[in-house]
Order: sequence, then C-alpha cells, then structure tokens
Amino acid sequence: MIPIPSHAQTVLTVLEQNGYDAYLVGGCVRDSLLGDTPSDYDITTNATPQQVLAAFSAYHTVETGLQHGTVTVVVDSVPVEVTTFRIDGDYHDNRRPDCVTFTGNLRDDLARRDFTVNAMAYRPSTGLVDCFGGQQDLRARLIRCVGVPDIRFGEDALRILRALRFAAVLGFTIEPETAKSIHKNKLLLNHIAAERIQAEFFKLLCGINPAPLLDEYRDVLAVFLPEITAMFGFAQHTKYHDSDVWRHSLRALASIEAHSLPLRLAAFLHDIGKPACFTMDEDGIGHFYGHAKQSVELTRNLLNRLKCDNATKHAVLTLIEYHDAELAPTKKSVKRWLGRLGPELFFDLLRLQAADSKAHAAPYVAPRLHALGQIRTLAQEVLDEGACFSLRDLAVNGRDMITLGLEGRQIGAALDYLLTLVIDGAAENEKTVLLHAVQGWIEETHTSNT
Repeated sequence: MIPIPSHAQTVLTVLEQNGYDAYLVGGCVRDSLLGDTPSDYDITTNATPQQVLAAFSAYHTVETGLQHGTVTVVVDSVPVEVTTFRIDGDYHDNRRPDCVTFTGNLRDDLARRDFTVNAMAYRPSTGLVDCFGGQQDLRARLIRCVGVPDIRFGEDALRILRALRFAAVLGFTIEPETAKSIHKNKLLLNHIAAERIQAEFFKLLCGINPAPLLDEYRDVLAVFLPEITAMFGFAQHTKYHDSDVWRHSLRALASIEAHSLPLRLAAFLHDIGKPACFTMDEDGIGHFYGHAKQSVELTRNLLNRLKCDNATKHAVLTLIEYHDAELAPTKKSVKRWLGRLGPELFFDLLRLQAADSKAHAAPYVAPRLHALGQIRTLAQEVLDEGACFSLRDLAVNGRDMITLGLEGRQIGAALDYLLTLVIDGAAENEKTVLLHAVQGWIEETHTSNT
C-alpha cells in the first residue's frame, strides 16, 4: 500500500468516477516504494486531454502540453500533472518526440519511459503495475534502461545524465548494458541545451556520493566540461600530494556535505587551473603558482556556459579564489575575513579548506585540520560576542562622515580606516571615540596632502 496525499487521491477519484483508468506513475511510485516522500505526484490515464479538462471543469486547470497529452490540475493549491497514455513517435532532435499517439494501453505508456525504476504505476484498487522489473531493480539498487539502452538514449540524450543523476542521488549503480551505452552515446549530449545539462549535472553533483560516478564517467562529463580533461592523470610532483589533480579534486569533493551546491562545485573545480600553471624546479618539485586565479577564470567560463545563476557563481568563484589563502588563527585575522566574505561564505571557505586538506598526503592532514578548527572556534566566538568586523557594524556611518565635511571617496576611506582601528583593537566601537579618531585622521590626511 502506497500512501497517497489528498490532492493526488482527489485526481485519481475524479477520473475514476468519470469512467477512466488512472494511476500514479513514475518518480512518485519509485520514491514511495523506497520509503521516501515524493516531491510531486504525476498521474497517467486513458482519458484524452480534452476528457481530462471536462472531468475537472470545476477545478483550476492548466493546458501544460496538450499536444503531448499533459494537463495540470490544481487541487488545494497543489499542481498535479495528468498525462494521457501515449506512444512516442520518432525523435529527430535527441530530446523530444516529433509527435505522440494516444493509446488505451498502460503497458505501451510505461514502455516509453527511461528507466525501469521510473516505469511503474500504482492505483489503490489494483495495486502496483510493474511490467519491466522496476521493483526488482529497486531492490538491487540498479539503474537500468527500459528496453534497448541505445534506443532510449537516442530518443532523449538527456537520459544519459539522468541515469548518472539517479545513480548519485539514490546511491544506486548503473546496470552494465546501460553503462556501456552511456559511454557509447555520450556525444549525443552535444544536442542538449546548456540549461538542461546544468540542471541534471548540479543534481548529480549533490548526490549521496558522486565522486566514484564522476570518475567512472569522466569521459561523459568531458563532453560538456572539456576543461576537466587536463586534470586527468596530471601528477603533482610534490610531497604534499599523493594523487593526481583529478583524483585529489574528487577526494576533496567526497568530503563536502551533499546539500551545498556551491561547496560541491568549488571542491570539484578548485584546482582545475593547476595543469596550466605547472612548473618544476631544479629539484624535481612541482609548483602551481597562480593556480587559484587560473582556476577562477576556467570555472567562470565553465559556469557561464552552463548558464549558472549569479548567486551560485559568485559563491563558487569566491571560494575557489581563496581556497588556498593562508588563514591565521587570530581574532584580528578572523574579523578581517568575516568582513571580507561575510559569515556564511567564510564558514564555507573553512569547510572547503578542510576538504582540500583531507585530500592531501596523510602526514599533512591533521596539522592543517587542527588549525582550521581553531579558526572556526575563533570565528564563532567573534559572532557570539557581537564583535565589529564589517562597516555595517561600525558605530558611525557615511552620514556622520558627511557631517564632518568628507565627500566622495574620502567617506569610504575614512570608514575603512575606522574599521581597521576597531578590528586591530586600537579604538573602541563607540561613536564619540570613532568621531574623535576620524578627526585626527582628517587632519593627518590634510597635512600630508599640503
């Protein structure tokens, strides 16, 4: 018995009361069988789109894609997609069928779906419909194409990344014939829009343990991330690293919690610029001077190509820029970094540096993690104390500087000077103290300029 929320049950009931067959289908059935709560519920039916619209005339409906048989019914403010049983026509763009044919046969509809675990249907009155071994593959934790993998991926090349994404998110492995076909058909991804690739890749990256999948299918990733190929097998020639750049990056990625996309992206790409910066000294020791800057530029181009949103891009690029910055375990240093990055991004930087450290050669891991732990403790103390570390925390502001006769860039320079005094402990963060201090700064600045 699969639990069904009231909004989905209402749709099933209305369709059945009007004489139609109706089933929950796809991901909601899969997730329910796994014991998870689905994020949404899709329903498939032998009713045509026009019949669905007529049956739900008393409800708000959206003609989502009538040509493909889909109507969205809104029940209790929750949208439910209702799609007619269908057979897909030919695919000429490796993404969508040129046409669809409605059918009265549920099996025909399930046969067109991507993977066996997504090709199951359910209704309370008759139970589970599983024509292609989806339940068995769920138990075996396998991602397997419905039918012939080459045909499935040829129809819709995005299924290549969907297979990897489901494997990562569910913690499944990919069935051998399906895996072979993924490698074989990888170039079909060139036909897929960047936004669609981005959506699947980002979900894949935030899976349970994506590193092994990224390694096994690195040739597939390289189709849309060609920059990563330089990392493959690139030896670092230094005692601090016992793995090449690619495997070091995957080890760092594996240490980052799944829920943070910017951190996962930063860990994956933080050293992507190393191969371009490599030099070797006369002792045979490798160096990567300027690799953080190079990694930022490569990552910026990569994220722009994937149409990444600006907020995520800013966070990722900032983390990569400072991933190897030397952070001192002092409150003065911590306050400066908190002021520069803000608390959220600074704590993310500490997490990234810890993940990077864990991916170094064993003798160098513990000392660095200890230092980062000290810095984390100091940062939390600064926040708990309500200490001043940014301009918005200062007891004076731009209006106060204008009152003193400052203008333009002088205002920012004066506030920066006062913030430095407060962070360094040279002045209390009190208005009278700071106004007195800035008057002295004004006089000194005026004297030096005359």
